[in-house]
Amino acid sequence: MFTRRTALIGAAMIAAAPFVVKTAGAEEVMDTSAAAPVDLSSLPRRKVKLLKPPFVHPHKQVATGGPAVIEFEMKIMEKEIQVDEDAWLQAMTFNGSVPGPMMVVHEGDYVELTLFNPPENMMQHNIDFHAATGALGGGSLTLVNPGEKAVLRFKATRPGVFVYHCAPGGPMIPWHVVSGMSGCIMVLPRDGLKDHLGNPVSYDRVYYIGENDFYIPRGPDGAYMRFADAGESYADTLAVMNGLIPSHVVFNGRVGALTGDQALEAEQGENVLFVHSQANRDSRPHLIGGHGDLVWESGKFNNLPERDLETWFIRGGSAGAALYTFLQPGVYAYVNHNLIEAVNLGATAHVIVGGTWNNDLMEQVVAPVEYDVLHEGRTALP
Repeated sequence: MFTRRTALIGAAMIAAAPFVVKTAGAEEVMDTSAAAPVDLSSLPRRKVKLLKPPFVHPHKQVATGGPAVIEFEMKIMEKEIQVDEDAWLQAMTFNGSVPGPMMVVHEGDYVELTLFNPPENMMQHNIDFHAATGALGGGSLTLVNPGEKAVLRFKATRPGVFVYHCAPGGPMIPWHVVSGMSGCIMVLPRDGLKDHLGNPVSYDRVYYIGENDFYIPRGPDGAYMRFADAGESYADTLAVMNGLIPSHVVFNGRVGALTGDQALEAEQGENVLFVHSQANRDSRPHLIGGHGDLVWESGKFNNLPERDLETWFIRGGSAGAALYTFLQPGVYAYVNHNLIEAVNLGATAHVIVGGTWNNDLMEQVVAPVEYDVLHEGRTALP
């Protein structure tokens, strides 16, 4: 049964952002109180502490024992973040990071999330899990006002990597998403990942790369605008959003977030699983100098992985996974291969790989040197 929920938002929010109250007051939520209860008291419970991306909490790749209830907690944080040297965003975040943390469970497990919306926040929020079934992915059961919490449990029935994001209703949905409110959950098969022949495969490291498109408005002087809070930013941000041209396209919240001292690391011979999500726009991950040995392009582990891809496609509103064994040491660039978005707008990460160079795979036969322009380099044609 559907009911109308009255928003319980304080006077400070009303003064700062009356448009939010109007949207929140019209939000529809599910009433599931009449449904038959489910007894999960016999299942073991395990509490998991989430990590800030690109890192992922410790987990087993192959499940031991039967299904369990995996307990997570996330706090919604509205805060300003720096996107580039000259650009700031009034962000909305899960656990304070953009993207939100990645969760890992196994098929058949129950995901139990406690979602906190602290009283100092201005906005209503919720969470829509693309991995879940019913109630708008949980969105209509988790609509929390500032100062409220909700607990959602769903059964992980489909293995793969899936997006989650905030979806509080109406025009708030795209605004919250492009303000940073998205993340990823990975549901592993209970017996682990398999290659195209059905053979078990494993990874030595897993990195979560969340791609975001931001729409930061510019003022009359051409400089990026900066706002006191999210409510103040809405009207100007909406105008940029509706133009569908992002000001920034970044990995993990800002330009350079995964380069320099924050670059990803690996060792020669290691299998690295890259999980890549984009909650709003299409993306085209490419590892410069490497490949996708096994790629679950649609992110779903019941499907056979594709092999040896140079670039793969992530549909907007989805996540994908690619496994690669690093064969050479050095610096690799992991990019969105819309190179305008990678180079000019920020969607670039680096992977620093240690090891010993293998000349059989690639050799610099002659280093750059001047040549006789009058006699060398001529073609046989006149």
